[in-house]
Amino acid sequence: MATYAIGDIQGCFCSLTALLKRVAFDPARDRLWLVGDLVNRGPDSLHTLRFVRDLGPAAITVLGNHDLYLLMVAHGAIRNRGKDDTIQAVLDAPDRDELLGWLRTRPLMHAENGFAMVHAGLLPAWTVPQARALAREVEGALAGPYHVDLLHNMWGSEPTAWRDDLRDYERMRVIVNAMTRMRFCTPDGAMDFKVKGEVTKAPKGYLPWFEVPARRSAETTVVFGHWSALGLRIEPRLLALDSGCLWGRELTAVRLEDRLVFQVACPGLSHGKPKPS
Repeated sequence: MATYAIGDIQGCFCSLTALLKRVAFDPARDRLWLVGDLVNRGPDSLHTLRFVRDLGPAAITVLGNHDLYLLMVAHGAIRNRGKDDTIQAVLDAPDRDELLGWLRTRPLMHAENGFAMVHAGLLPAWTVPQARALAREVEGALAGPYHVDLLHNMWGSEPTAWRDDLRDYERMRVIVNAMTRMRFCTPDGAMDFKVKGEVTKAPKGYLPWFEVPARRSAETTVVFGHWSALGLRIEPRLLALDSGCLWGRELTAVRLEDRLVFQVACPGLSHGKPKPS
């Protein structure tokens, strides 16, 4: 049995199948950990969703910002942004309700065997058990009967920092933003959502979230994606796996048992150059 953690797919279904062939993935024996952003901007979000869903327990995927965006558009919480999006096939699919129902019951975070997987990051004040408990709050709301209300109140960048006394949608918004959107934050955990480039472009007073001194999740190996400008980064307690498949670079898998890296080249976009997200 092997566990393969794979970076952002974003609808690049052909690249995913090529990578799984490369590692000789067997769903009866192996497991996939997917860092989120299964959909959007790549050419085949619909088949990606169907394929991952049909893998059942062989695949664990956490929610990314593009996955949540699809859910928000589908439930009328925000408008489709248009030209750079490739989610319409999902919205028009005869099995859309089943696919969206499956997607909104995916976790925000997964922790197991000394690893913690999340799409974007963890705030420096959070321990892994605390972050997992906070993720469960959002997961329960997304899976529950009032999920549409949450989706209508999820969008926005305020508050920018966690406080234990946050309640209701403000509380859930900070959890979602940290786990699906964050790149840079201050040492006391105030997040920036404007800068999307390389580490050297950090706003004054901000650091990559994983470089904050005394980060309380630092003893756990965090597996994440979201940051294509960061690229593949493998450190003793960090696996950054968004290696820019959408941008014509590579789709990456890391076998967690021995950290062996597998990659396939990606063709990139043929419909334009949207901004990295």
